[in-house]
This record gives sequence, structure tokens and C-alpha cells, in this order.
Amino acid sequence: MSILEQAAAKLREIGCEVLENEPMKRHTSFKIGGEADLLVTVNTKKQLAQALGYIREIDIPLMFMGNGTNMLVSDKGIRGIVLKLGGEFCEIFLEDENTIRCGAGALLVTVCRFALENSLTGLEFAYGIPGSVGGAAFMNAGAYGGETKDVAVSCECITKDGEYITVENEDCDFAYRHSRFSDSGELVTEVTFRLEKGDAEKIREQMDDIMGRRKDKQPIELPSAGSVFKRPVGYFAGGLIQECGLKGHTVGGAQVSMKHSGFIVNIGDATCNDVLELIAYIQKTVLDEKGVQLECEVRAVGDEV
Repeated sequence: MSILEQAAAKLREIGCEVLENEPMKRHTSFKIGGEADLLVTVNTKKQLAQALGYIREIDIPLMFMGNGTNMLVSDKGIRGIVLKLGGEFCEIFLEDENTIRCGAGALLVTVCRFALENSLTGLEFAYGIPGSVGGAAFMNAGAYGGETKDVAVSCECITKDGEYITVENEDCDFAYRHSRFSDSGELVTEVTFRLEKGDAEKIREQMDDIMGRRKDKQPIELPSAGSVFKRPVGYFAGGLIQECGLKGHTVGGAQVSMKHSGFIVNIGDATCNDVLELIAYIQKTVLDEKGVQLECEVRAVGDEV
């Protein structure tokens, strides 16, 4: 029995859900990616601590993933274990009249609807962001004038040593599309949001307006990983790309969106290499013509990326 087969058996014994040789295209918004050796879903804090302890012992490569909305997975897949949070990590609670506590596996859109149901305002900016709560904390997700750091009071995480700790907002090192969790190796397991009481109808109107603008301006009808590039200081990435005449530029099955030049979309069986080649071409063209270096926001992961 190989070490991967042993790991699959042990993790199932712990209570985790395990998929072997699982195509990652099934689990990413880009619909791109080769097979992960093991895709493991952990459903309780006890399972997570046990699983991480075991994985440390056998010294096998480990990668965490959220909802797969900001990932570009290699065509050759991912070696070792990819770990997702499910079960109790998707639960949402009202701590008090202004505070929501939710598992890192909960979808942002679900938390926004929960806030609406409880007439709480402050999370409207996140409505329509397709990621998980943990992913939002990891990259300080934001849109329409708001960011995760504006409403997150604290984040619970599990350290590399298997200890659960609570990190207050001021210690999260939130910055533009960055947090301490981007570098620390800690896995966010829970986030607490503090919001304000508001008028449910006004909150609903703002959420509907934001969703309407997303549908009008963004290619949400096609597989993508959202905005490909971080916003360069003083510019809009999509504007620079369009000014360079790259709207609609295609490499294989990857295309600069005809709807929003800041997005790369999968127009049919795009590969990771197609997307990477298109990203490199965009970066070179914008640098040559505009003198601006575009920094990629999408995380490329897996073998040979």
C-alpha cells in the first residue's frame, strides 16, 4: 500500500471525506485543473486537528483551498493532499444583535443573505463575490468600496502546530488583497463580523444594485477566477488592457473577456498553460505600451506552475 493509499484510509478513519485522483476542474470556478492525489474535506474541528497532526507525521505535501474561485490549477494537477472545510465550518451564527460568527467554509453570498435576514448592514459590498469566508479573510476580499478588513472583528485559525488561536483584526495584517494568512501557513477556520443595524429593505436594494452591476459589467456567465490582476496604483487593470487592444485576445480556450478586460474567461476547454500564456502576454504588452507592471491576483498552484 502506497503512502497515499495509507493516508486516504487513515483520513477516512478519522471521519474525513476523501476523493482520490480527483480532477480539480470540478472544484474551481475556472473549470481548469488536473487531478489532485487526494482531495480531503474536513467537517469538524476535532477532525481537522487530527488530520493535520497525521499529515505532519507522514510529511506529505498539503494545500488548503476555499471555494476554488481564485485558483488556477496546473494541468498536471496537485501532488499530495488538498484540504477543504465542510460540515460545521459552513455554519453561521448570530452572536448578538450586531455580530455574525461563521465558519470559514461558509459562502460569502450566504453570509450576506444571513445579514439581510437579520437587518444588518455592512456586508453588502461582498454580495456576489463567489468565494468562501476563509478565502475572503485570506486575501482581504473587497469590492464596491468595501473590504473584509472593514467588518471582520477577528479570525480564528489553526496553526501549523495544530493549536486553535484567535487573531484580532489589528493583528491580521490586512492590506490590499493580502493578510497574515497569505504567508503564515495558518488556516482560517472561523471569522467574526461586526455590523450595524439597518433597514432590511434598503439593504436588499443595495445588494440587488450590486448584483445587477456585477451581471452587467462582469462575465459571470463564463468560467473565470474573477479579476486576474491587482489594481495598479493610479490605474485600472481592465482599462489598461483594453487600451492596449487586448479585449477578446485569445490563447487556446482562454480569452480576455469581451465584457470586462480585467477578466480572463474559459471559452471552452482552456488549459492552465493557455491562461498562463495569456497572462504573460498581457503583462508584457501593458508594460511595453503603458509602462505599468501588472501583478497577478489569481493563485497558480500545482505541478510546474
